[in-house]
Order: sequence, then structure tokens, then C-alpha cells
Amino acid sequence: MSSPKRPGRRKADGPAAETPLPACSPIVIERVSPALDGGLYPVKRLAGSRCEVEATVFRDGHAVLIAVVRWRRAGRKGWSSAPLAPANPGLDLWRGSFPLDEPGRYRFLIEAWTDRYGSWLADLRKRVEGGQPDVRSEALEGMELLREGLGKAAGVHRTVVETALAALDGAGTPAAALAAASGGGVPALLACLGPGPDASCSAELEVAADRPLACCGAWYEMFPRSQGSVPGKSGTFLDAEARLPDLQAMGFDVVYLPPIHPIGRTARKGRNNSLACGREDPGSPWAIGNEAGGHTAVEPSLGTLADFDRFAAAARSRSMEVALDLALQCSPDHPWVEEHPAWFQRRPDGSIKYAENPPKKYQDIYPLDFSTADRSGLWREMLRVVRFWIGHGVRIFRVDNPHTKPLPFWRWLIGETQAEDPGVIFLAEAFTRPPMMHALAKAGFTQSYTYFTWRHTKRELTDYALELADGPGRDYFRPNFFANTPDILPPILQTGGPPAFRLRLVLAATLSPSYGIYSGFELCENAALPGREEYLDSEKYEIKPRDWDRPGNIKDLVAAVNRIRRENPALRELSNVRFLPADNENILFFSKSAADGSNTLLIAVNLDPSRPQACTVAVPADLPGLPRGSFAVKDLLDGQVYRWGERNYVRLDPAVRPAHILRVEG
Repeated sequence: MSSPKRPGRRKADGPAAETPLPACSPIVIERVSPALDGGLYPVKRLAGSRCEVEATVFRDGHAVLIAVVRWRRAGRKGWSSAPLAPANPGLDLWRGSFPLDEPGRYRFLIEAWTDRYGSWLADLRKRVEGGQPDVRSEALEGMELLREGLGKAAGVHRTVVETALAALDGAGTPAAALAAASGGGVPALLACLGPGPDASCSAELEVAADRPLACCGAWYEMFPRSQGSVPGKSGTFLDAEARLPDLQAMGFDVVYLPPIHPIGRTARKGRNNSLACGREDPGSPWAIGNEAGGHTAVEPSLGTLADFDRFAAAARSRSMEVALDLALQCSPDHPWVEEHPAWFQRRPDGSIKYAENPPKKYQDIYPLDFSTADRSGLWREMLRVVRFWIGHGVRIFRVDNPHTKPLPFWRWLIGETQAEDPGVIFLAEAFTRPPMMHALAKAGFTQSYTYFTWRHTKRELTDYALELADGPGRDYFRPNFFANTPDILPPILQTGGPPAFRLRLVLAATLSPSYGIYSGFELCENAALPGREEYLDSEKYEIKPRDWDRPGNIKDLVAAVNRIRRENPALRELSNVRFLPADNENILFFSKSAADGSNTLLIAVNLDPSRPQACTVAVPADLPGLPRGSFAVKDLLDGQVYRWGERNYVRLDPAVRPAHILRVEG
């Protein structure tokens, strides 16, 4: 039996083959940020801001380094660069930034090289300051480096280098040599002449810069068919257009419409999701498709595609945008069922499976099979649908149940869409497990629904807001705090009356830069199915006209809160929330401050809708923008001005006011 080979053993006919030497770059670049999963996904930022970057950069020995960040818009040639500066020399931490001038994807990397002239100059300075009497040999080294610099310099820069070279050559003392070598700005000039021979680069990373509405906005969801005034008769796009002044007056930025497509007739649902459907029951808008068309058609009872175009244009004229529901599913009557039978999953008996989320059953909906053998045909048709509506002025899509479709599909669809128009926004309606919610955000979704709807106690709200503001998703997960949806009527709204609606409005609108309400919230609608978090007589299954100005509405509060959001930059940020001491578990007290300290808000909310609550709140002296000693605060909800200090008494009666939104005035 032969013995195993050992490293270094010679073969019978000569020496063992040597292992190739590794590359020998002296420079190490580590811990580059921002980076998401090692650069697998882009981090998200706001267009018009600067992307702050940092990295650990070092090398062996004591040589001086130069580090820069290089960046370019994705798809464009040519790199721009900006210097990094040492932020913590003891830890070799460098920082800098680059501009995100417009929406789109940006690529960036860190590059570093040895500053040979700077290293030589640092050594010369040590020698001169240490009293070395003769530095002529060192000066000759510096002159050689200056001559190399002449080969790269031009114009006035060349003159600077020539002047330094002559001065160093003629220096008669060590002090004169140091002055000649360090004067005239020559060290900085040589540092800017380009990478040295040992330049090293990090891997490329990506940043997605989004337009402001992707990061901050107030959303209002409404069914166009319920905007009429005749019970049982469908409203139209013209009726919906007539509501736009009301929504504008309340200060909304986005008008979100559930699906507006033809509604299937097979297994159409009746009131309250009943299988018994009457002749006049309009069915669920999420059961898409009938003989009038599918995802690129509109429900005839709402009007025509031209009517929709007019509605969208009218919204834009009032500084609002239309968001359209993207529900990638079909009714049994959708044209795709006959045209593309391979796009649907089938049971052993050949019938198509309808949608289920036990115990819920959706007999009127067929899911699409995104792993079909005709995957290319299905995926490209979905992209065609999105492009169709973009062509009709829609640049915001609220996506229904995205967690039931493959992540690679979303990464492809959103990537293809935003490559053509970086301003298109996708909101994920994904009330599912946190890992999937975060994976969808990484795959490209601009925003996501959240668990805010079910967070009510002081501890729950504090923990959740801090998790979103400073947790692992802070670079990519943008929350949208919807206070209610057609599917969700939380218990606090069922039992808390108008005070509950007021306090949940303030919480949603001040804790998150993006929030939304579903129509009827401003009317404090709270009738629920017994024992369920769902609306009784749900608008999903019937036409529901309303008196939008009926007594008891909170429209004035909605308008005031949205006005406060527009006027105070502190409320456009997520990560700036700071929870402050309040000695009552029913009062949530927190601050929000603009980055430059110019706008600081103190917000106290009574979380108990049934009774007044009081407490002492503490305002720390290190709060941005806070004057020393006592200071004035103005309640932006009613204009009252108070004199505050470090500790202050707060009493909130939910029947009168659920909250203070106080601005520090000085």
C-alpha cells in the first residue's frame, strides 16, 4: 500500500511543484457601508440627498493612504469621485458621501492607494522635528516623487509642482526643505492626480434613490363605485372625481383605488362574502375579469378608460397621485382562463383551484401559477399590464398579496419597470411573516404594510417603532402605517368610538412618514362582524354610498394632521423618533427632530380612548433644537402656547383631544 503524499515531498523525477504566490496588495478595504446582504440588494435612499458612506481602510506599515468613493448612475459610463476623510484614525475608519441627484439606481465603490508623497512628507517632518541635521538624501527622494507628479500635472497645477521642485532642490536647511515640500498646496495637489500603482478597490455596491413620495406621503383608499349617492347604484369615475376636492382639503397625497377592472360573474360573492349572490350584488373587485376584458380593461359600470384618464389627470391637477391595485389573479371568467390554460394550477380532475387562505375561501378567484411551464409568457404579460397602466398615468401600485408570488418574479418585474421609470412606486400589501416582508422589500418593493394595525400598548408601539427606525431593515424597509383597511377593522376601533379613531390617526401620521386610511375612517365607521376583525356589510362586496359630511366626522382633525405633516420636516423622517419618559403607561411621549435641529416636535398621545389620562413627561436637555432653560411650545392642533421645562404636566381627555403635537418655539 502506498503512503499518502505529504506537502513538500519531492517526486522521484524532481522537486515538488510550488504553490503560486498570492496577489500582494498592501491595502485592505473592509466593512463598506451602506451595504445590504453583502451587496446582493440595493439600499434605499431619497433622491436629492447625499449617500453617506464609510469603510475600514488600512495597510501594513505606517504609510499614508488616500481613499475615495467612486459612483455613477446605473447604466451610464464614467465614474465620479469624492474624497473620504479619516473619521476615526485609531480604527482606520473613513467616511464621505456622494450626491443622489435624481431617482434611479447608483453604483459605488471605495478605492484606496498609498499616498507616496504624503508618506514621504510625513517621514520628513518626523526627521526635521526630531532634529536630524542633514535631510539631503530624503530631499532627493521627494524631488523624484515631484518629477513623477509633473508627468500627470497640467496647466497651473504643473507650475505648482515645478515651483515646489525648485524650492526643494535649493533648500539649504532641513527646515527649508520641509517648508518647500509642504507649502503651496502641493501635497493636496499630488494626492488628487489619480490612483497610485497599488490602488485597490472594493466590490461595487448599489443604492436605489427614490422620489419623495416613495418615502413620505398620506394615502386615502376609496372604492369608486361607492362615490355615488344612490343606494345600490354604482358610482363612476366622474363621481370619484367629484370627491377629489374633499380629499385635497384633507391633505392627502395619494388616492388609492382597489381594482377597477371588470368583475367576474362565476361564483360571484354576495354581501358579507356570502355564496348567495343576488342579481344586484356587484361582486368583489378582486375577482378580476369577464367578457368585457381583464387587467387592462375597466369595469363598465365605472365608466370608460377615457373617464379613468380624466380622473387621474384631475387628481394630478390637485397635487395628488392615483395608486392602482395590482392584483395578479383572475375570476373564472377572465379571458386568460381560456387563452392561457397553462397559467393556472389544476386538481387531479382537471378543474382549476380557487384561492384559499383557510378558513377563508375565495371561490370567485383563480390564482396564477408563477412557476408554470409558460413562465416567460406569464411573467411578460404581467409586465405588459404594469406598463399599460403606467401609460395611463399610474406611477404607484399597491400590490395585493405579493407574498404569494415568487420573490424572483418581483425582483424582475420591479427591476424592469424601474429601469424605464425609476419613479414608479410599489407598495407591498404583505401582512405575513417578518422574513417574507423584509425579503419583499429587498426584492424591490418601495414600501410595505406593517403590523402597526395591531400595535396598541405603549410597549408594543415603542418596540415596533424602534425596530423599524433602527433595526436591520432601516436601510431598505419603508413602512406605511395604514390605520385600517377594507380587510382589517382592529378591536380598538370597534370599541373605542371616535376617540380611538383620533388617537390612531395621530399615531399613524406622526410615527411614520407614510401612512394611510381606508375611506369611512374619517366617519368613524366601526360596525364589525361578530368576533372578527372585519367590517360588517363590507364594501368589498357591496356598493356603499355615504354622507361624507355627516355629524361626528373627524375630517377637520385629518386635515390638521396632514397640514402639520407638510409644514414640519421632522415628520418626514422615520429614524429620528426618540421615546421620552412619561410616568403613565397610557400616555406615549416621543420627539421628532429635523437633522439640522431646526424643527423639533414633542408628541404626547393618550392611548386610552375611554378616559382622561395625566402624567409628568421629561424633556432631556440634549434634544436637538432645544433652548437652555425653559422654552415655549406651540400645540399645532389648536394653537395654544405653553411654557415648558425639563419636567411638565400633561393631561389628555380623549373626548376633547387625544394628543398634543407640540413644536419647540424657543
